[in-house]
Amino acid sequence: MPMTLEGGCRCGAVSFTVDSHTPVPYQRCYCSICRKTAGGGGYAINLGALNETLKVKGKKHIGVYHAVIDRGRTCETSSGERNFCKSCGTALWLYDPNWPELVHPHASAIDTDLPVPPSLVHCLLKDKANWVTPDVGPDDQTFDHYPEESIEDWHKSRGLWVD
Repeated sequence: MPMTLEGGCRCGAVSFTVDSHTPVPYQRCYCSICRKTAGGGGYAINLGALNETLKVKGKKHIGVYHAVIDRGRTCETSSGERNFCKSCGTALWLYDPNWPELVHPHASAIDTDLPVPPSLVHCLLKDKANWVTPDVGPDDQTFDHYPEESIEDWHKSRGLWVD
């Protein structure tokens, strides 16, 4: 049975529950979108969860942000819907209609005790802020872009998938 995660915003206007097979907060994303919208430490951590199980209270307080992605010569608007509390600004979760079965809650919005990761993955390091010095452990992995291993595969390969 997947782990039920409970979360919400800082002011209490929004709360939610969602079920996750992949609750280990192991992946630190240093891209400019994540660190500027949800990453006070220079990165954000998203979890994987089952969108069909997402139950939300306080929907009227939710805003959605679509980031503009600079591709060098062109810009495009991301299909990713970054949900946040309009009252206090807390980043809550990311939903992308290209993967409708998934939702990615921000670990920082989760109130449930989460498993401690045995190692970390630091991704999009090419975009990190110059003031950030990643705390890379001996078993951690680092990537300038996205790793090929998915959130699901990472959890399964380490015996951390929650059935």
